[in-house]
Amino acid sequence: MAIEEMKVRDAFRITPSQLPDNRGLFFEAWRLGGLTAASGQPFTVRQVNFSVSRRNTLRGIHGTTLPPGQAKLVTCVRGAALDVVVDLRVGSPTFGMFDTTLQEAGSGIGVYLADGLGHAFLALSDDTCMNYLCSEEYVPGTMVDIQALDPDIGIPWNTTGQLIRSDKDTHAPSLSEAAARGLLPTYEQALASYRPAAPAGRRPYPDG
Repeated sequence: MAIEEMKVRDAFRITPSQLPDNRGLFFEAWRLGGLTAASGQPFTVRQVNFSVSRRNTLRGIHGTTLPPGQAKLVTCVRGAALDVVVDLRVGSPTFGMFDTTLQEAGSGIGVYLADGLGHAFLALSDDTCMNYLCSEEYVPGTMVDIQALDPDIGIPWNTTGQLIRSDKDTHAPSLSEAAARGLLPTYEQALASYRPAAPAGRRPYPDG
């Protein structure tokens, strides 16, 4: 499989190698050793979530405060989605930047998001099902919600119909509003959570 860092620091796109035969196909979705070597971060799965969405459903941008944090590995297991990672870490070299991934069930592509990053997606087909492997159990009151239509972030959703959104997502603050209110995690907090697992050969963070 190929693991590549995305435009957002500490987000990784995982593309498996598929092995087709007369029965169908087989692929390894990810390996812990490979992900740890690429990211320099531990990833222990403590919770598994699924979402099922109608076409044109927009979920996010969702993140988690630090602590407790919640790293995620997100994969589309049915349908298709435009998957987006946004850097919500105040002080990060890529703060406010985003990157997109077309996730289709047949591709097996996954996206890993470290603590402090935000996630959103637009369902491109009915009955789109997303699988989330989470490093921490959900703690009420720790979710960070950011406006997915924030023009300062500028995600090109390119919608073809009326969006379906929750009230919470519709009324979420912009990135600048959330930062001004002290709702966002900091890059320093994120670095503290990553550093213990950094293997030899991992490029150093800016603070050494």
